[in-house]
Amino acid sequence: MDKSIQIDTFSRYTRVSRETIISLKKYESLLLKAHKKLNLIGNSTIEQLWIRHFLDSSQVIDYIDKNDKSLIDIGSGAGFPGLVLSIISRDRKIALKTKLIEKSSKKVNFLNDVINKLHLNVDVVHKNIMEEPYYFSGDVIVVRAFKPLKVTLQLIHNKARNWKKIFIFLGKTGKHELLQASKIWDIEYKQRASATSSDSSVIEINKLKKK
Repeated sequence: MDKSIQIDTFSRYTRVSRETIISLKKYESLLLKAHKKLNLIGNSTIEQLWIRHFLDSSQVIDYIDKNDKSLIDIGSGAGFPGLVLSIISRDRKIALKTKLIEKSSKKVNFLNDVINKLHLNVDVVHKNIMEEPYYFSGDVIVVRAFKPLKVTLQLIHNKARNWKKIFIFLGKTGKHELLQASKIWDIEYKQRASATSSDSSVIEINKLKKK
């Protein structure tokens, strides 16, 4: 898909301002420059960046409202979905304090560079959350391309406090992962089809308790 068509598709889906598109273009430029050294995204997704990463990341923004004051992105990587959601929440006048948790020092430096240049209300936590004793709280928790669902749920159960909703992006194995997780966890959730892939979905969890 041509880049201009991708941006038009993104704009129609998210209904963001021209200024926000400009911010995302700056983010894109910084990402592509850093990618040459850091391998931030899959090479096969570069030509479809606005759909595969920006639009994909943005699809939970309609379920975040002004009562949500804080967001945690676990394993943020190149900033998906946390940075994209921060940029769009600013467009929608949602005062969402965002925290990105990332273990790679090089990616942390990249994220801070984007945050500083786009003047975002975002902090980056340099932690290997799987191994270090770090606990966190936030109204909204988002997880994309991190770990298998059962590992992610156990991590959140062990280390997250005072959350209201969790959004987890699932891929082709999502149905199987949910089935396996339901054997261990009592999960109250909504599942929505992905806006970018017929093989994917996003689940919104409102209750998580071990059986």
